[in-house]
Amino acid sequence: MSLRFGAFLAPHHLMGESPTLQLQRDLDLVEHLDELGYDEFWCGEHHSTGWETIASPEMFLAAAAVRTHRIGLGTGVTSIPYHHPFHVAQKIVQLDHMSRGRAILGTGPGALPSDAHTLGIDPMVLRDRQDEAIPVIQKLLAGAERFSCETEWFTLRDAALQILPYQREVHMTTASMVSPSGMTLAGKHGLGVLSLGSMSTAGLASLPLQWSFAEEAAEESGRPADRANWRIVFSSHIAETREQARKDVEHGLLRWHNEYNYATLQRPGLEEFGSTAEAIEYHANPETSAGMIGTPDDLIANIRQMQEISGGFGMVLSFAHDWANPEATHRSWDLIARHVIPEIQGAIDPMRASQNWVRENRESFLRAGQAIVSKIMDNDRAAAALAEAGVGQQSLTPHSSEAQDS
Repeated sequence: MSLRFGAFLAPHHLMGESPTLQLQRDLDLVEHLDELGYDEFWCGEHHSTGWETIASPEMFLAAAAVRTHRIGLGTGVTSIPYHHPFHVAQKIVQLDHMSRGRAILGTGPGALPSDAHTLGIDPMVLRDRQDEAIPVIQKLLAGAERFSCETEWFTLRDAALQILPYQREVHMTTASMVSPSGMTLAGKHGLGVLSLGSMSTAGLASLPLQWSFAEEAAEESGRPADRANWRIVFSSHIAETREQARKDVEHGLLRWHNEYNYATLQRPGLEEFGSTAEAIEYHANPETSAGMIGTPDDLIANIRQMQEISGGFGMVLSFAHDWANPEATHRSWDLIARHVIPEIQGAIDPMRASQNWVRENRESFLRAGQAIVSKIMDNDRAAAALAEAGVGQQSLTPHSSEAQDS
């Protein structure tokens, strides 16, 4: 299974910057990733905290579709309980047409308790509502005949989409944290998975158990559970050296940890750091954090470890953040595309094999050099010119690619 690569943008932007420019910078990032050959880009839906500034992933991705050509565009995620399922289906169909078949529908129950509170929705019903809405959305996207449906939170009467997706089938996923609910939904409804809980060491260690929930639910529902549709989300920042990577994240890592994760979300088990150095040591240490701060080689080793721990998955989604400034962040994405992706996908292997074969078989190519020298020496004027320049036959014959090119 060839591993694919993408980006996941919540977003997590540092407070104190223009939201207008943040959105434009996010669009610049999608365009940059498309040019670098990344497979997918995902962005989320949030309505509070001040750090997560995209309220409509479909609207953002429609703008991104205009500026990109091939990268898949996923809602990561559309919070299903916040919307009428008919609207969810219609919006993803429109995005699919505007992107010429690149839309992916990521679903979830809603990540922020503050969002559910604002909308007056009891957090206890969120996952049940997602479960209830998913088959309705699937039926609409499949072009089913008109049907009616009534629940305690939405009603459909003689419903059918007037425009079907541009693609034959819009791929759907669901978010999964550490609880079994996301994986169980994926197996039950035949969805792909966005594993967000893998950004912690506990979440990373629980990946095999998590996938077993998907397999069990898939078996009960008679659907296949395909690891190729399993996307692992985790955080990283890389540079040419470990020292440079650590210097880069002095820009925003401490604020991201202290102001957002600790003070705003109040994530259980986190402690506030007293210095940037403490934050870097914590997030660069694989024993305390699933994040990675280092070099391309460090990231390659990290991804291979995740593959081994999990048993295999289909895509790495690197979490987009403001640990570093925009220039260093773009450089990190560039290094991943240049060095990490081809190494993980095996694109460099045949090139190395070719290089090694040429090195090991140089003696077989001597006759080519001898043929060149022979033709030169057969020409009196060329031979005289070489003699006058003090160039001997021996310097032309060995294993010189310059001589062969001449």
